[in-house]
Amino acid sequence: MIIAGLMTGTSADGIDLVIAEFTHSGDTLEARVLAEREVPFDRALRADILRLLEPDDVPLSLVSSVDARLGRCCAESLRDLIADAGVTCDLVVSHGQTVRHDVADGMVTSTLQLGQPAWIAERTGTPVLSDVRARDIAAGGQGAPLVGMLDRMLIGAVDTPVAMLNLGGIANITVISPNLAPVAFDTGPANALIDILARRITDDALHYDRDGALAAQGAIDAALLDEMLAEPYYARPAPKSTGKELFHSTYLDGFLARHDIAPRDALATVTELTARTVAEACTRFGARTVIAAGGGTRNPVLMDRIDTALGTDVTLTTTDLALGLSEGSKEALLMALIGWLSWHGLAGTEPSLTGATRPTIAGRLSPGAAPLTLPMPLSERPSRLRLR
Repeated sequence: MIIAGLMTGTSADGIDLVIAEFTHSGDTLEARVLAEREVPFDRALRADILRLLEPDDVPLSLVSSVDARLGRCCAESLRDLIADAGVTCDLVVSHGQTVRHDVADGMVTSTLQLGQPAWIAERTGTPVLSDVRARDIAAGGQGAPLVGMLDRMLIGAVDTPVAMLNLGGIANITVISPNLAPVAFDTGPANALIDILARRITDDALHYDRDGALAAQGAIDAALLDEMLAEPYYARPAPKSTGKELFHSTYLDGFLARHDIAPRDALATVTELTARTVAEACTRFGARTVIAAGGGTRNPVLMDRIDTALGTDVTLTTTDLALGLSEGSKEALLMALIGWLSWHGLAGTEPSLTGATRPTIAGRLSPGAAPLTLPMPLSERPSRLRLR
């Protein structure tokens, strides 16, 4: 089965696309990546998405406009990739752009992803699975991070605890330990606060800290860092999730208003904040190896700070090196995996990963050019995913 996975993450910088072929045999699911691509958003769309991610009121017309424009962008990007790869997809899974993920007293009350899937179904003629978080939330789960299922199937049994780390706008980890159920949760910001300061320092010429160059020019402010580390979210027990509903520019400005420091020092400090909170979460669960993915792995300053914060007893590496999986393609491959599971009537979540009361089948389907015909559901989910 050939499935396209589309991921638009909390960094809101573009679409990650993967087309993968899945082959099932017994307890093992094999995946072969046929094509992958990153497509950046145009400046206007990115600006409007970032506006939706701030806590200010926005007109409903902006929400509707972004929903349609992002849907068309996804459709056109995928159509181009399909044409270039010369393949035919059986299913598309589109995550969409999360613009709200509301949490009250540790419970997720709502989540909203934009990027109308009908545009993809119409342009490609392929059925589309979307809205993959809502069912887990309805079952009492966090609906995030969903990557725990992929991590669990990729890593399998371990002798010592392994943390799978994703550094997007928000950082999340899955910890896989011997003889224990895996645990997954958002640790806090990865690039969310870094990106805000990078845009300000460069007057929007850059929307991220390329190669960590800006942070490297600054010095960590200990007083600001200590105050930011006191954020209550970090002390909450897992499973838990968060997003730009908490870690946004107004939140950051509340701290900066109390500390008279240079912008590059502020950026160095929030980079250290990400490193400290990630490392604390990994070591709290005894991780001896940390395998990182996501855009943050391209920031050598951030990776160096994480490595230092983890200490000499923990090995930090990337999915590229450890698994042969491109760091930018991991979450798009996750979407494709969720599609395979849902198509075959299998749950894409586990209570230990999201806190839900039961496993649930993810997403809703939009038909393609032909009527939907689903296979007979499988009785058991494969336990391993092998990349080839």
